[in-house]
Amino acid sequence: MTVPSGSDTTQEAVRGPSPDGAAPPVATDAPAASVRPGRARRLLSLVRREALRTGLAVVSGVALGLAFPPYDLWPLSPLAVAALALLTRGRTARQGAWTGLAFGLPFFLILLKWLHVVGWDAVVGLSIAEALFVALLGAGLALTSRLPAWPLWGACLWVAEEWARDRLPFGGFPWGRLAFANTGSPFTPLAALGGAPLVTFAVALAGTLLAACAAVLWGLRGNGSVRRAVPALEAFGLAAAVTAAGVLVPVPTKADDTVDIAVVQGNVQQAGMDFLGRPMKILDNHATATEKLAADIKAGRAKKPDLVIWPENSSDLDPFQYPQAYDRIDEAVKAIGVPVLVGALVDHPSKKGYVFNEGIVWDPKKGPGASYTKQHPVPFGEYVPFREQLSKIITRFQRVPRDFYPGDHTGLLQVGPAKLGDVICFEVAYDEIVHDTVGAGARALVIQTNNATYGRTGQPEQQLAMSKLRAVEHGRAVVTAATSGISAVVAPDGTVTHRIPEFTQGVVSARIPLRNETTLADRVGAAPEWALAIVGLLSCAAAVIGGRRGRTKDEKGQQ
Repeated sequence: MTVPSGSDTTQEAVRGPSPDGAAPPVATDAPAASVRPGRARRLLSLVRREALRTGLAVVSGVALGLAFPPYDLWPLSPLAVAALALLTRGRTARQGAWTGLAFGLPFFLILLKWLHVVGWDAVVGLSIAEALFVALLGAGLALTSRLPAWPLWGACLWVAEEWARDRLPFGGFPWGRLAFANTGSPFTPLAALGGAPLVTFAVALAGTLLAACAAVLWGLRGNGSVRRAVPALEAFGLAAAVTAAGVLVPVPTKADDTVDIAVVQGNVQQAGMDFLGRPMKILDNHATATEKLAADIKAGRAKKPDLVIWPENSSDLDPFQYPQAYDRIDEAVKAIGVPVLVGALVDHPSKKGYVFNEGIVWDPKKGPGASYTKQHPVPFGEYVPFREQLSKIITRFQRVPRDFYPGDHTGLLQVGPAKLGDVICFEVAYDEIVHDTVGAGARALVIQTNNATYGRTGQPEQQLAMSKLRAVEHGRAVVTAATSGISAVVAPDGTVTHRIPEFTQGVVSARIPLRNETTLADRVGAAPEWALAIVGLLSCAAAVIGGRRGRTKDEKGQQ
């Protein structure tokens, strides 16, 4: 033990008694560095020791980022999971946390690079915040890697990590769930049984089983036999079975009824933070495109739809505050002659400085009627937590002049002959919002969105992938209406049947199925996620308790 005696004085090294009972030697005038390595030396040693493992974790995190849109290399997702499992296997919780951080940070930097439109500091800041959850995951993987059946506990921990990230802080940020990288893979049909959490679990389990296979084979190098390789073959076979299991899951698509829709993508003046352009421009774009469709119908060049869908923020002015906006919407709706679902920002009637992000059913005879208000505004994008304090430090928050006020009910709306479930923009990423909307009676889903800020960055592709997963999860057609793209129609089996490219004015006309039947995922709700997350956390507790008991036995044995 080293006893410090002051920063400018000597230190004495007190050693245990010598074998012959003589008094221990006392070293004086010895520099501190000769007794205990300095922090810099320890840090350098740690870096050297962990450099290869850290580098491999970084590469694995990059690979996971490439599994997501717009790259869509989904097979990399179970491989990246396998890599993290191997890199944390047999390590301490602290070492596992470092490896998880080294894995998570590049992953989120690639996934969220579309935020560079706001600023690269936003990309880095959010990536660090999200990577901290992966650091906790890495610690948990390290702890449970010593338990029997560790691949199973590892897969449950992936679900637990996403469970926490989906909720914390400020309501969470679900981007980057393994399920969202697998919206067109063999794992996808599993969403109909247990939603996005079950897809994540299956991908993670396949990955951890591959890791188990690799670990066994590595242990056999130079001293292997067929019999000793059996566990590796079993793990690989189970991984293949988990991957192929989705093929056996029926995805119901039979329609109880159909409805003809038209989706209008009016386009914006420019991409980026200043997409709005001059007032009334975006509204006029959507009204003009709708009136052109009406002219084509009158001339016999197009079939009249039962209803029309405009995107989020398709009216850039509050129609209830600006008569010119109200009149322009009303003209377009009367021209087409069917109900139109209009997206608009509406001033809060009693709270100054707050607005509603709404979808409004606009009837050609009755005018504006039922509406849905976005329930989950995006923190720092649609409202600023601790605005008064943070705006003084980060002046960019002043570009969010008003806070969005959350709605208090689901988006079930009667639009013409169809009961549609309205979900606005990022809400498609949140399980409970979509689940509650279908549970309320929605026969098809509409995602009203405005991705003009993030056009041509990969973000619209990531959001469309979520729509594909929701279609399979709930057995519903999903219609995505975007101001600047990507507007699309997704069939209940997750197939994109119609699509308008980004930054193109256009109209999609389609006949979509209306369904009443619910999936098993609808009926079980969040139960699979909670169960798997709890199992993951309990496995960590078991590992900690088992480790303490082991140390206690060792200490008793030494005594």
